Amino acid sequence: MFPLQDLNPTRRFPILTYILIGINILVFLWQLTLTEQELFLQFINIAVVPELFSQAPLSPESLLDVLRSAFLHGGWGHIFGNMLYLYLFGDNIEDRLGKLLYLVLYFLSAYGAAFAQTLTDPTSPIPMIGASGAIAGVLGSYLVLFPTVQVRGVIPIGFIPYFTQLPAFIVLGFWFVLQLFNGIASIGAPFAEGGVAFFAHIGGFVVGAVLTVIFTRLMPQPPVEDRNRMLYERARRYRF
Repeated sequence: MFPLQDLNPTRRFPILTYILIGINILVFLWQLTLTEQELFLQFINIAVVPELFSQAPLSPESLLDVLRSAFLHGGWGHIFGNMLYLYLFGDNIEDRLGKLLYLVLYFLSAYGAAFAQTLTDPTSPIPMIGASGAIAGVLGSYLVLFPTVQVRGVIPIGFIPYFTQLPAFIVLGFWFVLQLFNGIASIGAPFAEGGVAFFAHIGGFVVGAVLTVIFTRLMPQPPVEDRNRMLYERARRYRF
């Protein structure tokens, strides 16, 4: 299912989510000013390259590469899909965890994504770019915090769009299983330019889910009654 809306109102304006989206868009606009050769050289110099990252994964340069890679994208479809998922699901994670923990989760998920993908091919010279790993962490967090929230979207049946809504645990769970299946299928295959780093998605998702469990154990959570009220009392305003 291609998600379009989650029935999950927030208490606060998600300023940090919008800032992250804005930075991603500005960086992509900068990318458009470069030639293909210039852009590839930039990716080599400022993004995560597994054969270099694997040599010193905790060095300042490697950490900086992870940060920079999380704002680079390979094309219009790449950035559109990532920003759509961040827009749909990031606001609720920011609302529940608060800005600081949300930012920690976002970038630790990006690091977990880079680490997981590097483990599959530590000698690869191909740069890894995109916010997918960080956003996968947001999806993992959402699955932990809001598994039963309804997500509206469209399922293409041939050329006919079928609009429906499903609980988040089905939408995001299916997404994760798909990444896992494709990741396992890609083992042993060369990671060519333009390929999808499925294990980065898996790693980011797992890190986001685990961190959310830890965060919710360390910080007080709203009572169940309040959570239900926050989720559904205004859900009637969401209509197609």
